[in-house]
Amino acid sequence: MKYQDYYKTLGLQRTATGDEIKRTYRKLARKYHPDVSKEPNAEERFKEIGEAYEVLKDPEKRASYDQLGANWKAGQDFTPPPGYGGFRGFSDGFGADDPFSDFFQSLFSGARTERTGSRRGADQSITVTVGLQEAFSGSERSIRLSDGRTLKVKIPVGVTAGQRIRLGGQGGISRGGQNGDLYLGVEIAAHPWFEIEGRDVILELPVTPWEVALGEVVKVPTLGGIVDLKIPAGAESGQKLRLRGRGLAPASASPGDQYVVLKMVTPEPASDADRALYERMAEQMPVDPRAEIGV
Repeated sequence: MKYQDYYKTLGLQRTATGDEIKRTYRKLARKYHPDVSKEPNAEERFKEIGEAYEVLKDPEKRASYDQLGANWKAGQDFTPPPGYGGFRGFSDGFGADDPFSDFFQSLFSGARTERTGSRRGADQSITVTVGLQEAFSGSERSIRLSDGRTLKVKIPVGVTAGQRIRLGGQGGISRGGQNGDLYLGVEIAAHPWFEIEGRDVILELPVTPWEVALGEVVKVPTLGGIVDLKIPAGAESGQKLRLRGRGLAPASASPGDQYVVLKMVTPEPASDADRALYERMAEQMPVDPRAEIGV
């Protein structure tokens, strides 16, 4: 494979500005366009000019090309140096009839393996929505892809919203090379009781005044089942209590926690006896909850 000096192809210095590159390309493209040019090598030159412009017009591709340095000469044997990063977002539109050289493909497709035109299939992404209990426990489900394929995929234990699951080789089909990868972007469906913040789970728990006042033990639902929770005596509505390790627990990270937010529920008096009870409470346990705000 021969090194292509794109600056030399356009007759430019490596310090050329974007406007200079554009003007020079337009001038040369008019001169060598196969439909109008009388030059014997017009078609070949036109392709060379187009390839050079494709690289140098784009700041990102130009910067990637410039990493190779200025000491190469056109026509020298070339292999990308070890560690060369290249530009890896440019391969999806090219197949066996690409208008670009093998040199271009070796730098920018990240997929060309032979002169036959084989290339790596495109990576693909889809979004999958899972239930909260499914995210907590993990599951296996079938998904149907846009190309008609059906895949059975494993939802890992403790998966979190926004996480990407990579399925190697299940993306775009290759033209003689390696298939692309499929990435599943995870969303977690809304739950009627729980809210999610990263790996943590939040539950608003209704409690009665006497459960709070007396510091009783109450039953609390968690994703792993019902547990007992001791309410501190004298706790207030809105207070947050933590159940350590009761959130989502991915294999690669420490488990999240469950936070229980107390919500005071005061029963309405349904009878004269109920009302009398409230009146006795007011007499025996006088309190002025608004004193701190001056009323």
